[in-house]
Order: sequence, then C-alpha cells, then structure tokens
Amino acid sequence: MGFLDRMKDKLGPAKGKVSDLAQQHGDKIQHGLDKAARTVDQRTKGKYSDRIESGTGKAKHAMERLAHKKDDGTDTGGTTPPAGPPPAS
Repeated sequence: MGFLDRMKDKLGPAKGKVSDLAQQHGDKIQHGLDKAARTVDQRTKGKYSDRIESGTGKAKHAMERLAHKKDDGTDTGGTTPPAGPPPAS
C-alpha cells in the first residue's frame, strides 16, 4: 500500500465529518466568506474586486459541493451555480 493510499484511508472519516459540518453550518460559512470578501475588498480599495468575487464564488461552490456529498463519497445530484458577488457595504 502506497503513501497516498494510506493517507486516503486515514482521511476518509474526517471527510465525512467535514461534510456533516458543512451541511449543518453552511449558512454561517457563507456569511463568513461574504464578510471576509467585503473586508479584503475594502482594505484593497477595490483594486482586486474581480478576483475577490471569483475566489469567493469558487469557495462557496466548493463548500456547497462538499455539503451535498453522500457518506459513500458520491454526489447527490444537481450542481448549484456559484452565488453572486458579495454585497457592497
């Protein structure tokens, strides 16, 4: 058994737990992503707004995919498009 196989075996239970937590706290995670994106955008004075929006959307999409995984590691179905840009404050 190779190194990567051993790592996959050890990380398997953690993946399920992370998926469960993402399902339970998805709204809080998305709120935190939006808040972080707003803060970074304000501190950079909008210089990287397009990159921040893109990164936030990708992070939300990844979190949603993780939250919708079954215990056996298969996807439960349809894909949700990434959310829009974070609201400006």
